[in-house]
Amino acid sequence: MGQAPLTRLLLSALAVVATAGLVAGCGESKQDKAKKAVCSARSEIEKSVNNLRSLTITTASVDQVKGDISNIQTNLKKMVDNQKDLASDRKQQVQSATQQFAQQLKSIASGLTSNLSLSNAANQVKSAGATLQNAYTSALAPINCS
Repeated sequence: MGQAPLTRLLLSALAVVATAGLVAGCGESKQDKAKKAVCSARSEIEKSVNNLRSLTITTASVDQVKGDISNIQTNLKKMVDNQKDLASDRKQQVQSATQQFAQQLKSIASGLTSNLSLSNAANQVKSAGATLQNAYTSALAPINCS
């Protein structure tokens, strides 16, 4: 084998190794993926809280309220499930926030499941929306997603 083919072979091998290194470097770390998942879930919770907050007796339906509560619960679980992969300071912040928010959500949800008249239910949903908004603002909104 002459020097030129050997040089080409070495250069080709180096190009393959360099390309593989670049592709491998483009992947997200577990921390980055967890942060994105937590922030996405937080955003979905905010949407559902805003939906509940904006309901009126004429716009509210049982299915809509159940759907928003279910969406909040699902996304809160996503936040909890991704905590283990967060950096330690962010992990502590998210754990504290999700625990605080979950306690308030549980209290609110149990209040909404009791048998109520239509007007009482509307008042309960409106009150629950305001309470959830406060819970979101104090617990989840401070999580840094930038």
